[in-house]
Amino acid sequence: MAASSEAVKPSTVRHAFGNVFSIFILLLIGVLGFSIRLFYVIKYESVIHEFDPYFNYRVTQFLTKNGIYDFWNFFDDRTWYPLGRVVGGTLYPGLTLTAGTMWWVLNSLNIPLSVETVCVFTAPVFSAFASWATYLLTKEVKGIGAGLTAAALLSMVPSYISRSVAGSYDNEAVAIFALIITFYLYIKTLNTGSLFYATLNSIAYFYMVCSWGGYTFIINLIPMHVLLCIVTGRYSSRLYIAYAPLVVLGTLLAALVPVVGFNAVMTSEHFASFLVFIIIHVVALVYYIKGILSEKMFKVAVTLVVTVGLVVCCAVVAVLVALVASSPTMGWSGRSLSLLDPTYASKYIPIIASVSEHQPPTWPSYFMDINVLAFLVPAGIVACFLPLSDASSFVILYIVTSVYFSGVMVRLMLVFAPAACILSGIALSGAFDVFTQSIKYNLFSTQLNPQINSGVNETASIAALSEEVKTEKKEESLKERPSKKNKKKEKENVEKLEKKVDKPSKKVLHGKRFLALPLEASVLAIFLLVLLVAFYVVHCVWAAAEAYSAPSIVLTSHTRDGLHVFDDFREAYAWLSHNTEVDDKVASWWDYGYQTTAMANRTVLVDNNTWNNTHIATVGTAMSSPEKAAWDIFHSLDVKYVLVVFGGVVGYPSDDINKFLWMVRIGGGVFPHIKEADYLRDGQYRIDDQATPTMLNSLMYKLSYYRFVDTDGRGYDKVRQTEIGKKHFKLNYFEEVFTTHHWMVRIYKLNPPKNRIRVKTKKAKSKSSTTSSRSTLTRKKNPWH
Repeated sequence: MAASSEAVKPSTVRHAFGNVFSIFILLLIGVLGFSIRLFYVIKYESVIHEFDPYFNYRVTQFLTKNGIYDFWNFFDDRTWYPLGRVVGGTLYPGLTLTAGTMWWVLNSLNIPLSVETVCVFTAPVFSAFASWATYLLTKEVKGIGAGLTAAALLSMVPSYISRSVAGSYDNEAVAIFALIITFYLYIKTLNTGSLFYATLNSIAYFYMVCSWGGYTFIINLIPMHVLLCIVTGRYSSRLYIAYAPLVVLGTLLAALVPVVGFNAVMTSEHFASFLVFIIIHVVALVYYIKGILSEKMFKVAVTLVVTVGLVVCCAVVAVLVALVASSPTMGWSGRSLSLLDPTYASKYIPIIASVSEHQPPTWPSYFMDINVLAFLVPAGIVACFLPLSDASSFVILYIVTSVYFSGVMVRLMLVFAPAACILSGIALSGAFDVFTQSIKYNLFSTQLNPQINSGVNETASIAALSEEVKTEKKEESLKERPSKKNKKKEKENVEKLEKKVDKPSKKVLHGKRFLALPLEASVLAIFLLVLLVAFYVVHCVWAAAEAYSAPSIVLTSHTRDGLHVFDDFREAYAWLSHNTEVDDKVASWWDYGYQTTAMANRTVLVDNNTWNNTHIATVGTAMSSPEKAAWDIFHSLDVKYVLVVFGGVVGYPSDDINKFLWMVRIGGGVFPHIKEADYLRDGQYRIDDQATPTMLNSLMYKLSYYRFVDTDGRGYDKVRQTEIGKKHFKLNYFEEVFTTHHWMVRIYKLNPPKNRIRVKTKKAKSKSSTTSSRSTLTRKKNPWH
């Protein structure tokens, strides 16, 4: 007893110290994930940037001032004039409610932070939470070492940093944490069979539904994994507990979110979960019957159950087919169809294809966003097969599906990043373990071999080694899921493992000798791995400091004269706020709608929500039309000011001239008289002297290049690298009222309509001709054609 207690005591102390050390490392990882996202605040100022975050910030302000009930009933009359927007029913409320709750808690603790400050730092805070969730998920798959490594990798992966820097107050700020914690609770339930964790999993899924439309990825990936386990003969009661409550409780909770509602049971994105739900109940019934019936009766019962199951499945499939057939898009949303068919958006929904983050990524973007993880992921996949468990098979399925979706849409690199970090963490942890064990064996083998030959088996080193093997085997047995064989075989395997652990001396050391690498090779391999990780860290810090911390609201440029700051956007919005009436309507392309409403407090026709394609097409048609036709369209919509973004003076490439072809395509999709071919010369988009007359006479061209020749005397566009074709012209229906310091934002006012001149008619004309002439004079021209 004394000898065994002496052998166990060092192991217990080491285990306790390891837990404390792991907690300390996790705290450091959280601090790293938070601080690496603060470069934007340090270099510029604490302000929200990009486009979508301004709407979220405006809604959060409304929530904190008016309360939760007014938030659900919030009708925004400042957007989509004259339609407006029911914000409570068209917004994913997770981000807003999270930031509002944080602000309320901080103020309750007498920490008087402004709503804007809370919104700016929400994304970095949840980045730390996401790193800790990654640790928990990877720990369930491959242990503590892999979990710590994966958490450290995720805390600074550039793909995640791009959507979670300070000031990036968008849905993805909290959605990635919700995604990872949902997967963790699913795996935890799968490993333990606990109904408590299954309930927490449904609540985490509900938070994900509240936060982001990407929740459909979860409700399709988990059924795919459940079906994979059933097909490969890995069904168990724990699999049932992990899945069935998620579908029932998760779907009920998802239907409570106003923006989702009955879509949780009516759209094709959710049908896979219901079909697998039926299948797993049939399989569970078969296993239950097998346990209570004899073999002969079991065959009869299986025939009956399978027959009834097929009938039920056919009935459900028939209902689903009927529901799907009634929809022109087969029950799928436009974004889902663009993921399943990458060419769908470019053919039928140009508004989706026009968004830059909806384009497929290039190969360099993978190296930019995940860097060396792209080379470690294959090694992680191999490690997941050694041994293959339900948890590791889920991670493999996660990486395969996320790789496909990231290849279709660059925005979904964000979903791919956690999977890449998890598998890379598993690969790095496994590699370090092999190389360090090889070094340990090569250094201490000369001391252990004489003990083996002399038959001394009760030494401290052997006891510690046997303890390590025992804990490793227990962890592996927890990860392994029993197949469809009976549980007796599982008990026999456990007994065999215990017997092997009781005699670890020669066999274990002989196995270690067989797996050991030469000392020099192990040291060199560890050095190369450390060098690889160091290169990854340097790249991540550079990406956080330079590539992804430049705000779109404030631009900078480094020249020979030093650093130049372009604050034209806020200059233009401030002018609108101080020099226009509160009820004035401002027309612009939809990219700037959120910022105009939030920063200038003026009503806009369209914004970044893009829910009404016809309304956006109307603005695109106006921008593509000649000056008089555009004036008629804007005047019919009560527009008083038109805002355009122009980068030809300073070389800003994301201006409206570069986006103009999308305006033509979207407008032409609704109004057929707008044809893209009329704006192209031999298939090329040009603004020089070879440009088509339709292009040179369009409103967008005139508003962008009006007085442009006065800047340098020859009208040279620095973005298009050419001189413009039409340099000298006048505006008859629009008046320039403001142009920012660097000419990046230009604001025009619609001229008032001219007084109508009443025409005298001759008395000699008949009554009928007089009536017809009057109707002709008073008939208003249709501005849409």
